[in-house]
Amino acid sequence: MNNYEVLKQKIKNKKAKICVMGLGYVGLPLAVAFARKGFFVYGLDTNSSRIKKLHKGDKYILDVDSRETSTLIKNKRFFPTKDDNCLTESDAIIICVPTPLRRVKIPDISYVVKASKVIAKKLKKGTLVVLESTSYPTTTSEVVLPSLKKSGLKEGKDYFLCFSPERVNPGDKKFPITKIPKVVGGISSKSGSLAKELYSKIIKKIFVASSAEVAEMSKLLENTFRLVNIALANEFAIVCNKLGVSIWEVIEAAKTKPFGFMPFYPGPGVGGHCLPCDPVYLSWKAKKMGFKTKMIDLASYMNHFVPKYIVKRIEESLEARKIPIKQARILIVGVTYKKDVKDLRESPALDIIAELRKQKAKVDYFDPLIPYLKIDGIDLKRVLLTKSNLARYDCVVLVTDHSALDYEMIRLNSKIIFDTRNIYKKSYSNIIGL
Repeated sequence: MNNYEVLKQKIKNKKAKICVMGLGYVGLPLAVAFARKGFFVYGLDTNSSRIKKLHKGDKYILDVDSRETSTLIKNKRFFPTKDDNCLTESDAIIICVPTPLRRVKIPDISYVVKASKVIAKKLKKGTLVVLESTSYPTTTSEVVLPSLKKSGLKEGKDYFLCFSPERVNPGDKKFPITKIPKVVGGISSKSGSLAKELYSKIIKKIFVASSAEVAEMSKLLENTFRLVNIALANEFAIVCNKLGVSIWEVIEAAKTKPFGFMPFYPGPGVGGHCLPCDPVYLSWKAKKMGFKTKMIDLASYMNHFVPKYIVKRIEESLEARKIPIKQARILIVGVTYKKDVKDLRESPALDIIAELRKQKAKVDYFDPLIPYLKIDGIDLKRVLLTKSNLARYDCVVLVTDHSALDYEMIRLNSKIIFDTRNIYKKSYSNIIGL
């Protein structure tokens, strides 16, 4: 049998050894999902802390049960390691490394480049390589493929290369990784076929795209769709405020239409990797090809503008009560980018804090998931969320709507609350909404 048939048979029989590179929000749940189904999985990560935590049974990813990872390690189904020699033992290698943006909004694919180079040195015949890290279109064919070619092996014959966009939604219990349909797009048709075979062991519905580029673009379309519609909702919120109309009631009214409308909601901005970063990858690539995107750039601008708009509204509200913002004490409640998720990536709360401090306000924060905030020039220890503490602040800003918070207690003991999430559906004298 040729390399394709041998690997396909290994995957079918669950004899294929899998290596997941990068054990973050994407990689760890994926590694556990495969190990749970009977595959032997290496978890390769350069972060020593993560490896130690996994072997100790400590939890650092919300969606992964530490007891399960401990059991899988004990039963020799999952082996977290820093040793990249495990790549030579692997039949399928899945790249789940970070793809952040640089400060000047240029894609940083250095982690993908490093991973590709390491794989090229260890690559053996009969291996499937899948890139899951989100990047600009053609990353698979123009960045990963040239690196792997240096191994001397031929794609589609000796080894197989594919792109499959991650669709992880941290904290979502309704749609864990195994219940979200998967898109795969191979450099060759055999690569796409093998990827479908592999992912079908943990996910029911697999869509095989005709190319890696189609798969890459599908991910960017998904995230750009959300970015643009959230930006539109935020712009509507500003207009509604000028008109003295509730944006939330406007959305509820529009939702009654059974076709041609999908509700999106305003908020303090967008966070995480998918919305603030991914569409910018496409914008950057388009510029490289001589085309300037307009909707993506405008939507990014709008969502980054919202924190400044919120601070301006806070300043106006304080001035109406004869309190200069320079003398104000302000408490930010919730600093993670998403409800009930311990993740600060691109969180709009950080922009709000920075803008308030620029206006010379005294800023503190509380978040049940973040005991200490040391990031982007911010160095704060959380305060206690008590009745007496709340009463000391001139304004409380609800940024992230964590489930564990006692919102009634907050309302009853705060002078002014700026509610960015419509937590308080009713009208109260001390509540200001978007």
